[in-house]
Order: sequence, then structure tokens, then C-alpha cells
Amino acid sequence: MTTPAIEAAGLVKRYGDVTAVSGIDLVVPARQIYALLGPNGAGKTTTINMLTTLTLPTDGSARVVGYDIVREARRVREHIGVTFQDIVLDQDLTGRRVLDVHGQLYRLNKDERRRRIVDLVDLVQLNDAIDRPVKTYSGGMKRRLELARGLLTNPDVLFLDEPTQGLDPQNRVGIWQYIRELNRARGLTLLLTTHYMEEAEELAHKVGIIDHGKMAADGAVGDLIAGMGADVIRIKGRGDCQQLVRHLDGRTYVERVQCDVQDGAVTIHVDNGNRRLAEIVNAASSNGLNIDDISVARPGLGDVFLHYTGHALRD
Repeated sequence: MTTPAIEAAGLVKRYGDVTAVSGIDLVVPARQIYALLGPNGAGKTTTINMLTTLTLPTDGSARVVGYDIVREARRVREHIGVTFQDIVLDQDLTGRRVLDVHGQLYRLNKDERRRRIVDLVDLVQLNDAIDRPVKTYSGGMKRRLELARGLLTNPDVLFLDEPTQGLDPQNRVGIWQYIRELNRARGLTLLLTTHYMEEAEELAHKVGIIDHGKMAADGAVGDLIAGMGADVIRIKGRGDCQQLVRHLDGRTYVERVQCDVQDGAVTIHVDNGNRRLAEIVNAASSNGLNIDDISVARPGLGDVFLHYTGHALRD
């Protein structure tokens, strides 16, 4: 596939007076993993719903594997798989029956359904549970069953809306492994939404940061982090953090400084964290900020989010 797997231009969705998505532009190359990163309510799920033809856009346009999401919605559906934010499974059916019914809805013949189910059950390691009722599954097992269901129709693009929401760390890492393997071994294009920074850093070739329905930043993870430059000193304390920001703003060794008023955290980008640490501590103390915690680190995706949106991403 030489054309982008997904491309959107000026995508808008309004619900009455509420604008959920406000003019998003998006390009996802084929055979890549793209993560839409943002807090709850940022517009991630609404964007997914439009790209998967579940919701009509108010304005703008988008194509998935070359097909228009409005004029050629049926063709789009033939080429995609979707897993939703909330687990949607019939609890009284066995895992095998869930997959078989899904295959019938997509008019796969019996032999094809049987063959694909065997392969997918092995992929997501549900062999010992596939003939048990879904209501006996753990949360991680249900997520893996949904992943198998999304892959049953052999899609070109798989949409994953918060694929690890509510999972414990061990199950989350397991889902990450499946996602990486699908992309590496099958050349599958994946677009996932998440509000976990580490998930985007672990999986994505490119990320888009959405805030208040708008695309705040877009690019390769490494490029976005590299663009943040120098070391990051983080201070959390009690007092007027804005006063410290005013004191440090404009200093030659400070690239930028931001204050999160809600939790009293100050993020300071400096040319050399270790060399500037003592000076920063003195500045905080002399400007009425009582320090509870301080750290020095290289910038990460969280710093990119803070830079573009003005606030930290919270789960």
C-alpha cells in the first residue's frame, strides 16, 4: 500500500452547541502504529467513530485505505477491524461462539471461520479458555478475545480504542506484545487511542496529541521528544509556583518553564540539569515555594504533552 492507510482533512464533529472534534488533520502511513494521545473527553473516541463510519462527520473529509468514510462507508468496513473502549461481548456465549457469530455476520464461510479462529485463538493464547463462557474470563482475557474478533476478518487497518483501559500492568504489557507482533509479522496498520503516556512511547511510530478536540502536535515519538531539547527539572511543592516561573523566565540557561497550578508542579527545561539544580533550588526557596519533591530527567512524551497543551496528562 503506497497511499496512506488513513488520511483526514479538517475533520469536525459537533453535537448541537458542543464541538467534540475541531478540524483534525491526520495522516497514518501504511504498516505503522499511530497513537492518538489525550485526556478523557479530548475527542479521541469521536475521531475513531468517524474514521470507522460509526458517526458521520459534521465537516471535513477522511479516507481509510483509499475509501471515503461517507460515500464509500461499506468499502471502509470491509477493510477494517475495531475494538471498542468498553468491552462488548455476550457473556453467556463461549469465546469460540463469539468469534464464530462475528465471522457469520461478515459472511465468512464455515471452513474459513474455523481456520481463522484456530489461528487467532493461538495468537492471543486463549486455547485453554476458548470453549468456556465469556463470563468466566478475566478482564485481560476479554481484551484478548476482542482483539481476536477484530482480526477475524483479516483487516488492513485495526482501530483500538483504549485497548488496555482497566487492565493491570501485567495484562497491559501482554496486549502490547500482541500489538507489536501484529504490526511486525503481519504488516498491519494500527490506530490506537490512549491516555497512557508509556503506552504511546512503547508502541507508536507516530503520535498525535489531542486536546479539546484539536490536534496539538503530530509526529514521530523520537522527533517530538528531541524537539524538547535539554534536561528537565521537576519541582513539586507548596506555595506560589507562578512566582518562581516569573523569576526564572528569561534566564539564559532556562529554555522554558511551566507551572501546573492544580498540583503545584513546576517543570523547568534547562541546558544542564545537574549543573543548574542548586541554583533552581535556591530560586524556589527565595520565591516562596516550599519543595516537597525534586527530580532531574531527560524529557519524555509527558513533557511534549505539557509543552503543547499547557497541562499534564492525568489518567
